Amino acid sequence: MINYTSILVVIDNDLDTQPALSRALELASKTSAAITALMVAYDFSYEMTTMLSPGERDAMRTAVIKERTQWVEDLIAQYDRNIEIEVVVKWQSRPFEAIIRTAMAHHADIIIKASQTSDDLASVIFTPTDWHLMRKAPMPVLMVKEHAWPPQGNILAAVNVGTEDKEHAQLNEKLTEIAKDYAKLITGNVHLINAYPRAPISIAIEIPEFDTEAYHESVKEHHEQEMAAHAKKFAVDIQRCHVEEGLPEDVVARKACELDAELVVIGTVGRAGLSAAFIGNTAEHVIDRLHCDVLAVKPDGFESPMQS
Repeated sequence: MINYTSILVVIDNDLDTQPALSRALELASKTSAAITALMVAYDFSYEMTTMLSPGERDAMRTAVIKERTQWVEDLIAQYDRNIEIEVVVKWQSRPFEAIIRTAMAHHADIIIKASQTSDDLASVIFTPTDWHLMRKAPMPVLMVKEHAWPPQGNILAAVNVGTEDKEHAQLNEKLTEIAKDYAKLITGNVHLINAYPRAPISIAIEIPEFDTEAYHESVKEHHEQEMAAHAKKFAVDIQRCHVEEGLPEDVVARKACELDAELVVIGTVGRAGLSAAFIGNTAEHVIDRLHCDVLAVKPDGFESPMQS
């Protein structure tokens, strides 16, 4: 069961509305969690003002922080609430660092941040800060868009039940449990989605006697059996379990659209350096295709590079 005691919500003064704050207040009202409202402020021009002394630059930064703090407090005052909210404003040129370090310092159970919408209101744009958070934050990161969570909404957990990897199997269980917890919290419906690959065309070319259709049916049957076992273990209605052929980024995004999902729960594994740049991450390819709220969850034992 979700037992949040501390929520970090990122306030963005570039947005006309604050869907992340609304979502944080909604979760806090259901879990009795305290909220830390963080705004990251930075203006490069202050650092480059060579005509000012270090003391004068410090005074300017302090003035900006004071002004932004008051802005956030005035914003929060507009909400009808009975929830403890601490306002924090940090001066930092790398927002994700300030967000993660503040979340760790406040022992936050989750980070909530708004995703930006494109000109097409159905589309979502993830910024570099968003990606850094989803890769490096040790706690779950909830990226939200401007919409409510209606009762009986659909929550989709992306699992990989065909894996023999222990870490992935544990992550499957964690994602399913979290999806069920959120379903209880917002009176929603849990769906599970699993993608499986088709046999590579190159095999049929290189090995003419290879029966690709038989292989395909075998793989499909294996994933369906594993999904059925997984669903039974977690008491998920098999009618809400989906096993489909294709790349995860295509299958998960398509199913989320078909279900009009309110939330997709997905596991992420942080990467750094060249592996992140060139190899990429399957979860990130999936997230980039989603147009709904996304809860990015790390596997147990994940250590953030920000903890060092």
